[in-house]
Amino acid sequence: MERFDVAIVGAGPAGSTAAYRLARARARVLLIDRARFPRDKPCGGGLTTRAVQQLPFSVEPVVEDRITRVRFRMRYGRSFERESTRVLCLMTQRRRLDAFLVDQAVAAGTEFRDGVQVAIDSETKLRVDGKHVEVDALIGADGANGITARSLGLGGAIVNGIALEGNLPYEGLPAARWRGTFVLELSAVPGGYGWIFPKGDHVNVGVGGWGREGPQLRRHLSVLCDHYGIDLQLLTDLRGHRLPMRQPTTVLARGRTLVIGDAAGAIDPVSGDGIYEALVTARLASEHTLALLDGAAETLEPYAWAVRRELDPLASAGWSAKVALDRYPRAVFALLRLPFTWRVIERLLLGEVSHPGEAQGAGGRAMQAIEGLARLARNPPASMA
Repeated sequence: MERFDVAIVGAGPAGSTAAYRLARARARVLLIDRARFPRDKPCGGGLTTRAVQQLPFSVEPVVEDRITRVRFRMRYGRSFERESTRVLCLMTQRRRLDAFLVDQAVAAGTEFRDGVQVAIDSETKLRVDGKHVEVDALIGADGANGITARSLGLGGAIVNGIALEGNLPYEGLPAARWRGTFVLELSAVPGGYGWIFPKGDHVNVGVGGWGREGPQLRRHLSVLCDHYGIDLQLLTDLRGHRLPMRQPTTVLARGRTLVIGDAAGAIDPVSGDGIYEALVTARLASEHTLALLDGAAETLEPYAWAVRRELDPLASAGWSAKVALDRYPRAVFALLRLPFTWRVIERLLLGEVSHPGEAQGAGGRAMQAIEGLARLARNPPASMA
């Protein structure tokens, strides 16, 4: 039987970054993925500046564009644009990013096995292609459909969003129109939005919203494409994927095992972005796993409290914005147009504030107004019910 300190199931951004941190601390780490790398994943492929700050190394080798502008539009009607003097987001592709992160983990000392089948027998025992492996700690980073949470009674209480996206090569497109710019079509889908994100040689085009919108997503994507002069038939790599969003009762850790990233439902409710949350949970998981390995902790369960302490204020604000935008889109859009509201969004993307509740002055009052709209949406008067 093979023996490691830690096994990590899933080699996305959360799993690979946790592996890197643990291996750098001289833990014996086994990183496992059922897919053969390099492999692609449906994802907008954006690394906000606040997410980049969570990484212990540079991702410059896989950066394809730098976002400094955001173009907001409401249901294919009124629009406005905001620009920052600093880079808000780095654009990449998951195929390149995930392979790069695995390489960093391997260079730090991680043993990586891809294209393998995994079975979870207990918190400390698993089988990799039928061979028994024993560990002191087990980390589930295998996404929304992973086996780790199901096998060990973790996760649960997840609200699922859904998205559909594809890629369009720049050939025949006015590339300068998209470079350096996020295009966000707010309320184009109930519970979500449409987007156009620039990459190195193409744009990523997609729509996402509440899980119940699944049967309608292709129609929503077609409408988005029509409004932006894009031929839906020319999109390549068209894929749908779930967006798992945790709730207060989601079980994040038990005994010697925990879940991170999408496996933990760690996705921002309003944006659907999960890379920042993946990297935060990876950092916290590595810290608590090292405490366990060093004998400073008996279980990994304190990790769950650490995640909630660090991410719950942001997630709560995200839920409020999502609910308010869904019920009162015009009012929220009007608030977004205010220059001081943009300053709060900019500071969030840059990592200068950890959640909207930290914003002061007029921007803070705008965030409070959105929260007020969310409360009204959740508890409408009889005349509005």
